[in-house]
Amino acid sequence: MSDTLTSPWRLDRRISLSVLLQVAILASLILGSWLNLQCQLDLLQRDVSVLLRSQEEFQQKLERLSEQSLSCEYRLQALERKQSSQGH
Repeated sequence: MSDTLTSPWRLDRRISLSVLLQVAILASLILGSWLNLQCQLDLLQRDVSVLLRSQEEFQQKLERLSEQSLSCEYRLQALERKQSSQGH
């Protein structure tokens, strides 16, 4: 009868160890996923920073081109006025 009393305890102990092992594996998977997510977020932050820098550079180039275009337009108007005044 003592064998029957110890047998369920061993079964419970095995089940408990199995559950503990599954919980430990699950916790390690969750931790690994969290660390992977943190790495992905760091990469995303770096990419967004690079994109913002590129956008600022592009905006500056666009402003310079706009200024040059305006300057060329004024010069063209001045040349046209000069030519039309010389023609009359």
